[in-house]
Amino acid sequence: MRLERTSIADVLILEPEVFGDARGFFFESYNRRSFAAATGLDVEFVQDNHSRSARNVLRGLHYQVRQAQGKLVRVAAGEIWDVAVDLRRGSPSFGRWAGTRLDAASHRMLWIPPGFAHGFVALSEQAEVLYKATDFYAPEHERTLLWNDPAIGIPWPLEGAPVMTDKDRRGVPLAGADLFD
Repeated sequence: MRLERTSIADVLILEPEVFGDARGFFFESYNRRSFAAATGLDVEFVQDNHSRSARNVLRGLHYQVRQAQGKLVRVAAGEIWDVAVDLRRGSPSFGRWAGTRLDAASHRMLWIPPGFAHGFVALSEQAEVLYKATDFYAPEHERTLLWNDPAIGIPWPLEGAPVMTDKDRRGVPLAGADLFD
């Protein structure tokens, strides 16, 4: 597994070793030992999530104030632009974002540690996103950071207005968000 750092040191791009031939390909999408060796982290994943989104669907920016989730994100079909925003008050990268394209062809994954808001926009006609989480979904602790907060300044690669839920549209700006210590 090859590791690449993003503009935020704790947010990591992971590229697995893919074995391909005329039949197709094989790769380990997750191996605890390989993940620990590449990242220096020993995390326990407790939940897997799978979503499908049409082009221009924007999901996020989501986080949980309790039961904070670390996420290992990958794309099984299509392409997304994935974003993590640091909400850890004491962090040198507090309020900054890191983003990257993830697609099914490259098999690259993004590690987003606890303490970050997460969101993505689908760039292909359909995108299937799978992610492993280090804690269980807890709707009572879920928060939504405003996707287009000018204080954060994420340049989403959108084609017109995004397709979103009302909850995501009504996210809270960074200045009013519940944060992590």
